[in-house]
Amino acid sequence: MTSKTVTVGSSVGLHARPAALIAQAASAASSPVTISKPGGTPVDAGSALLIMTLGAKMGDTVEVQSDDDELVELIAGLVEDDLDSQPA
Repeated sequence: MTSKTVTVGSSVGLHARPAALIAQAASAASSPVTISKPGGTPVDAGSALLIMTLGAKMGDTVEVQSDDDELVELIAGLVEDDLDSQPA
C-alpha cells in the first residue's frame, strides 16, 4: 500500500466543494483510496460526506492511501490544491 502525507490547501479545508471534487476523482478510479488525519481512522475518499467528517482544515495534514501509486498522487494533489479558488 502506498501512502502520502500532504497538507490541506483549500481555504475552507476539506469541506463541501473540495470534498466533492476529491470524491468524484476517487470514485472514477478502479482502486479504493482512503484519507485520514494523523492517528485517525481512514475514510473512503470516494465519499464527500466521509471526507467532510474528518474536519480537516487548511494547513492540517492528512494521509492518502491506496494500492495505486498514481491514484495516491492524483488525490494527494487535489488535497494540496486550493480547490475553492478554481472556477467551477
